[in-house]
Amino acid sequence: MPSLLITRPMPQPVLDALGGRFEVTLRESNVPMDVADCADALARYDAILPTLRDRFTAEAFAGDVRCRILANFGVGTDHIDTDAAGTAGVRVTNTPGAVTDATADIGMMLILMTCRRAGEGERMVRAGQWDGWHPTQLLGMHLGGKTLGIVGMGRIGKAIARRAQAGFGMEVVFHNRSSVADSDVYGRQLDSLTQVAEAADVLVCAVPATPQTRHLIDGDVLSSLGAAGYFVNIARGDIVDEAALIRALQDGTIAGAGLDVYEREPEVPEALRGMENVVLLPHLGTAALEVRTEMGLMAVRNLTAYLDGETLPNPV
Repeated sequence: MPSLLITRPMPQPVLDALGGRFEVTLRESNVPMDVADCADALARYDAILPTLRDRFTAEAFAGDVRCRILANFGVGTDHIDTDAAGTAGVRVTNTPGAVTDATADIGMMLILMTCRRAGEGERMVRAGQWDGWHPTQLLGMHLGGKTLGIVGMGRIGKAIARRAQAGFGMEVVFHNRSSVADSDVYGRQLDSLTQVAEAADVLVCAVPATPQTRHLIDGDVLSSLGAAGYFVNIARGDIVDEAALIRALQDGTIAGAGLDVYEREPEVPEALRGMENVVLLPHLGTAALEVRTEMGLMAVRNLTAYLDGETLPNPV
């Protein structure tokens, strides 16, 4: 029976779905595996189900590699050097589709919380500082008729666009590295990221993390968004130049931000934690039981397909 390492605790239905087809080792810790841990796992197990921030770098693949498949739990594979994996003969899969709606929901939640100052209001009530309703208290920005700029019009970007248009009557503009054929349904594709930022009242980031997208959102983009604009990130933290974002918030270059991810996650800079105009979430993008279960089941389907010699459902 092939050996399988699962690198974090999983919902029970995911474990049940393995159906005794693997000799399973379930790592009980939620601390991500470092490079040495990953190298050891690659040498010891036939298959691995890894998760976010397990460091499967080129260095991890440099030694003996027994593993034949990394069935990643999640869409993003920025923690896996896929080129090094391919050189070592290791297949890599992920879990697209399962995460789309849940992540888009978090995107809309952050847009609403940030623009309507919900975080500030919740803190006010909890601190016992609310003295009752009055006409000018915590005035935010109404979303109806405003323009949403989306960076990355993939599955999640389109799901956010649908919600913004149908639910809130927002106009949508977007930036994507390739042409989106059905752009008439989801909004107007503009030629440059700065054009999208200039046109937007709210800019939301929904692109994958790659070497090419690192610090894609920089000071110039934030300046283009402007003093009345809001920025939301539900993608990966290092897509944003976090130091530039902090300066933009401190200087009033933009009005506020809603963040679910951070450049050096789980480290959140004190400067961000101290600002009232920033909503901070602990990477909740897919944190719904049904969604995390389906992500795990997709990973299991990739594992069993490999074991049975079938076409992998979700190769990277």
